[in-house]
Parts: sequence; structure tokens; C-alpha cells
Amino acid sequence: MTLSHRRLLTAAGLTFALLGGTALAIEPGYGPNPALPKPQVQIVPTMQTFPAKGWEGTATPKSAEGLKVARFATGLDHPRWLLVLPNGDVLVAETNGPGYSAPGLRAIVERAVMKRVGAKTESANRITLLRDADGDGVAETKTVFLKDLVSPFGMALVGDDLYVANTDGIMHYKYKTGATSITEPGKELTDLPALPIDHHWTKNIIASQDGTKLYATVGSNSNIGENGMENETGRAMIWEVDRATGKKRPFATGLRNPNGLAWEPVSKMLWTVVNERDALGNDLVPDYLTSVKDGAFYGWPYSYFGKNIDERVKDPDMTLVNRAIAPDYGLGAHTANLGLAFYTADLLPAKYKGGAFIGQHGSWNRKPAAGYRVIFVPFANGKPSGMPEDILTGFIAGDEKASGRPVGVAVDTKGALLVADDVGNVIWRVTPAK
Repeated sequence: MTLSHRRLLTAAGLTFALLGGTALAIEPGYGPNPALPKPQVQIVPTMQTFPAKGWEGTATPKSAEGLKVARFATGLDHPRWLLVLPNGDVLVAETNGPGYSAPGLRAIVERAVMKRVGAKTESANRITLLRDADGDGVAETKTVFLKDLVSPFGMALVGDDLYVANTDGIMHYKYKTGATSITEPGKELTDLPALPIDHHWTKNIIASQDGTKLYATVGSNSNIGENGMENETGRAMIWEVDRATGKKRPFATGLRNPNGLAWEPVSKMLWTVVNERDALGNDLVPDYLTSVKDGAFYGWPYSYFGKNIDERVKDPDMTLVNRAIAPDYGLGAHTANLGLAFYTADLLPAKYKGGAFIGQHGSWNRKPAAGYRVIFVPFANGKPSGMPEDILTGFIAGDEKASGRPVGVAVDTKGALLVADDVGNVIWRVTPAK
């Protein structure tokens, strides 16, 4: 970074402090009808960051009453995403973005902030297999399952077909039950929008319930299209990919940065968590959890939470705005929701059955901070049925450094909740307290 850039960052930091404003309580940004205060347009967002620290000694996150948390695996390199295999093995994507070259002060600031909070480490570009051979809740073995990938993230297994979403495409590999590595080269099923910018690099996938399709998330290349809408082709959407041919079609659009994908067990509908736009103040726009309707448009970049127009976007497409639908459930502004898993097992207390566990990576552009926790949203009859409950907290240490940041969540074959922590380099395992 040049001296002039450092001076810009310093000046910007002073501006952020002046523009911070007064934040609402976190709770109003949650639920089916979250508060949407008047926009406070900012050149760059308010910032409050927590430098990456890691967990010291035997320290752990704080678990909800009736639950306990322990280390399932340690010594990983930026673990982001999880896939539990039918035999109980766990695949973890150790990964980070390939870097992007968006111009301007905002991009410079964001890159500096991401480095400070531990989000700009070099990508290991691998998938590691964790095995708990003796069933004691701790992985005894850790082996490199796939290597030399390109910022891998989502994974899906259909029969003996394993799919990995690199940032630039979905790869197909043959999997044998019990294998600890795959050495045969994979084949690309389909490409996905990537560099030269690749602002939101994480690409997640999930298989349809009949196994014939894959659904792939692709986030936007900007906050609100400021890098040019020509760079948003194929982005801010969920793609439906035919497994047999690799052909794809847009399934749902206007989703700024969708990440977690899961099938809701009652309605059998696809749900996702989405990270919304920045620089409208501390309390806009709430990130959200929503069912994903075929052919639906969710607003980005022209509007948010339905037809609330973002006045910063010039020449909005009113045809799209007029058919924009509101998401199902707000998750708080800037909480950075990534992981999503519905609970259908029986190990945890019965109140969790049918609801959704969500990994909130945590804000860097809100004061006071929000997220940095794993939450649970109860469901009834296929819809959210109450306010969220904390499952894991305490990721911010007393010295205002981040011991960890939760990302992907998954349920293992025994019914425990697994949580990938990319700053702590740990996989946590949540079980009943007794």
C-alpha cells in the first residue's frame, strides 16, 4: 500500500467516526418485518473491526444453556465450509479468496479491513478430510483429500459423485466410501463467474432432493453495481445446473451475496442466507434468510426488502423493482450470515428440531458490532416462527480482538452441530450438556 493510500485510509477513518451515527438495538433488524430506518448514505461505511487473535489455551466459545462445545479439529488453515459424508467423515474447505482488483478508495479500504480481521490470508486451496475413528467426538486423523483447487467453497455428494465449487466453476470427482484422498483429476461440470474482479468469491452448491440438479450461489461483483453492470453478468443469483449436461439457468436473481443453502424439511423448499448492501448506515440493510422461489427477483441492486428503492443506483430497472419480492426473515444489518443448516436429527434438545442454525461471520462495518455468533431460528409449518436464539457466542475477546469467526455449519451423523471457525482455525462440535 502506498503512502497516499495510507493517508486516504487515515482520513477515511476519521470520516467514519464522524458519520457513525447512533445504531438501533440489534434486534429490530430481525424477523419477518424488520425495521427499515431512513437511509444514511455514506461514501464508505462506518467501521469497527476486531483484529484476528485466535483461541488461547483451552478457551472456547460460550454455548447456550443445555449445550456444550468442544474442539472437533484444530490446526486448520482458514476453514470455511463443511460437508459431512455418509460414513461420518467430514470434509472441510480450507480456503480464501483469490483476490480482486476493483478500483477506488472503497475497495482499498475494504481490502485493508479484511486483512486486519484475518480475512485476507493466502488460500490453502484444499479440502481436508477429518475422521473420528473411535467416535469420541474428536477427529484423530486429518488428511489432504483434494489439493491445488481454486478458492474452493461449497461441496455436494450425490451417490459416488462429489462436486466441489471452485470460485470459477463446479468440479466433478468420483468418490469411494472411506477414501481419505482423491488423486484422479476432476472434470469441470460448468463454469461460474469469477475473475478479474470476483468481489464475492464464495460459491456454494447443494444437490436437489432427487439428485438431478445442483444449485449454485454466485454473489455480486460490487456493493451496488459501482464496478459496472457489465461486470455483474451471471452474478447476484442462484443458478440451477443440470447434473447430466452441465447446462445451467438462472433460478433466482437479485440476491446480492447468497451463501448457505439448505432444504427446509417440511415444505421441501430451498432456503438461503444472503448478505445485503453496505453504506446506508448501521441498520440498513438487514441481511436475511429466505425461501428461494423459482424465477423470483429479490431486489439487488435497485431495491431492498421488496420494493424499497436504493436511491444511489442510477436508472433503476423499474420493471424488475415492481416484481421484487421481500425475503422471509431479517437477520440484522451487516451480520454477514454464511452458514445454514436445518436440524432434523435427534441428539440436541427437541426444541431445535426443524429449525435453522446460522453462522454469522460478523460485521466490520457497523458500530456497535453485530453477528460474531451462531444463532438458531425456530421454524413451524415450514416458516420461521420466532426470534433467533444464541447458540455460540464469545468470539470477541475481552481485549476486543477476534478469537474466532463462525462460518459454515453442518450436522454430523450423530446429530451434533459442527461449526467452522476461520479465524480460530478450529472446527467446533456442539452437543447436549448432559
